[in-house]
Amino acid sequence: MEKSQKINPFLLHILHEVDEESKKGLEKGITLNLSGNNRLIPVERVTSEDFWILSRILKKNPYVNGLDVRYNLLKDVGAYYVVKLLQKQHNLIYLNLMFNDIGPEGGELIAKALHKNTTLKYLRMTGNKIENKGGMFFAAMLQINSSLETLDLGDCDLEESTVHIGHMLKENHCLVELHMCKHNMKNCGLKQLCDALYLNSNLRYLDVSCNRITRDGMVFLADVLRSNTTLEVIDLSFNRIENAGASYLSETLSSHNRSLKALSVVSNNIEGEGLVALSQSMKTNITLSHIYIWGNKFDEATCVAYSDLIDTGRLKPDSTDVEPFVVDGHVYLAEVSNGLKKHYYWTPTYGEAYNHSSNAGFALVPVGQHL
Repeated sequence: MEKSQKINPFLLHILHEVDEESKKGLEKGITLNLSGNNRLIPVERVTSEDFWILSRILKKNPYVNGLDVRYNLLKDVGAYYVVKLLQKQHNLIYLNLMFNDIGPEGGELIAKALHKNTTLKYLRMTGNKIENKGGMFFAAMLQINSSLETLDLGDCDLEESTVHIGHMLKENHCLVELHMCKHNMKNCGLKQLCDALYLNSNLRYLDVSCNRITRDGMVFLADVLRSNTTLEVIDLSFNRIENAGASYLSETLSSHNRSLKALSVVSNNIEGEGLVALSQSMKTNITLSHIYIWGNKFDEATCVAYSDLIDTGRLKPDSTDVEPFVVDGHVYLAEVSNGLKKHYYWTPTYGEAYNHSSNAGFALVPVGQHL
């Protein structure tokens, strides 16, 4: 049946490469990279019909354990074939479905398929508009699934889904990494997550960037960090925690928490007072090794404080997104292209795509494999 249909030449090329690799007798699994935004080779984006052919081939292939089909055209029909693949292929541990125009119905199908799946560890649904309906099915699935360690539901048009996600976190004992950016989350939503984190001892990476969290939300987060010993990476980028929120965090990090390794407060309307407070917490907290502050309001005290951290070796240059320089005896900070997930939506066409300084969050909490 496959022979009677025109096969996507890009898909055919990749499968040929996999076939050649398989003949070498591999000990490790292969990740199929079928990303539709690859600018280095000619790409014809994968459709639902292409994925149907792919799923029929892969279910017989024991070597493939990762599948990257981001920026393609699977849609809800393709999601149906994703489900069929998950049911038949029991080696798959990594699946990237980012931006495939999958809607609520497709999200429901995938979530329900994961009720019984015991192998998939990494799932990225970023940018698929599954909305609240689809999000609820994922929250319900996570109360049952016992294998998934990383889930990315960022930019999926979920609005205030934290009630269901919070309930899930109380029940789930395997999820290590959770991305909830662009959820329109407010302080009450963050409180629901924090309430759940008192009962969760597995989550190590929490991404709540690009939401509507303010300084009042930091009261709840700072409080849970006093007792939580598992969270290692927190991404608060592009919220509005301001000086007061930064001060709440710095107090907890100075006196109580000794598990957090990385904190991003990029573009949070924090001024010198709050930024200096965070820098001071690094002097007493030796566990916190990565901090990202660009996009806030630097004064001279801020520039001097972070320059001192870098000059003394307390803060490594590749563990922050600023670099000091001096003009006429005054210290300033310049931006450096480091961060928790600089290559979240894209990967560079040259150089190392997965270097640790640009994607520190994934390096600090490695799950499955690279994006």
